[in-house]
Amino acid sequence: MDWLLDFLFELAISAPVVLIALTVHELCHGLCAYWLGDPTAKYAGRLTLNPLKHLDPIGAICLLLFRYGWAKPVPVNTRYFKRPRLYMALTSFAGPLSNLILAFVGAFFYVLSVYVGNFAPDEGFLHIICLIWVNFSYYFVFLNISLAIFNLLPIPPLDGSNILFSFLPESALAVIRKYQHYISLAFFVILLLDTRILGGYITYFLSVAVNWIFDIFVMPFTLIFF
Repeated sequence: MDWLLDFLFELAISAPVVLIALTVHELCHGLCAYWLGDPTAKYAGRLTLNPLKHLDPIGAICLLLFRYGWAKPVPVNTRYFKRPRLYMALTSFAGPLSNLILAFVGAFFYVLSVYVGNFAPDEGFLHIICLIWVNFSYYFVFLNISLAIFNLLPIPPLDGSNILFSFLPESALAVIRKYQHYISLAFFVILLLDTRILGGYITYFLSVAVNWIFDIFVMPFTLIFF
């Protein structure tokens, strides 16, 4: 039963974090596009903090299980943009950037919760509250960084691909767009094989980047409190 209690405890902490991270990520895509002249997301009802409008069930489950996932993409019509490629790159970058900002803010509360936890009793209600908050804030920082790093990979359909596309010549862009569905499928197959069969080399390097950024975000607050 211990494993079940541990699983339920982790699920209770991780589920709201996933909803917050994905919702803010997609909302910032839509807001950026709207500010740059594209009202498509607004008309689609995506400029909202309602997570049900942004949730992709498979992507959310992958985020819960593997720490890497996605939400339902916000619709963007580049014909509204005065500079389509640049504005699309900015719109794509807005999502990962929002997660990095959330992670940095969360790092403050994580370090603060660890600091306060040092003065909490070793048992009792206050100890449980501190334990829950430390775990929640840690996961909040870690998952937001993971979501940002994963989406910045320059592989369709991730946000990083749209950023990369803004720098490619039209000839190369035409070829990639022709085969991007196959590229996307191949990437997720490789990622699945990497996780289950190949020893997790891709996920290892991603986790190194995530942990490195985590340490950078936590460092200034650690210097303040400790």
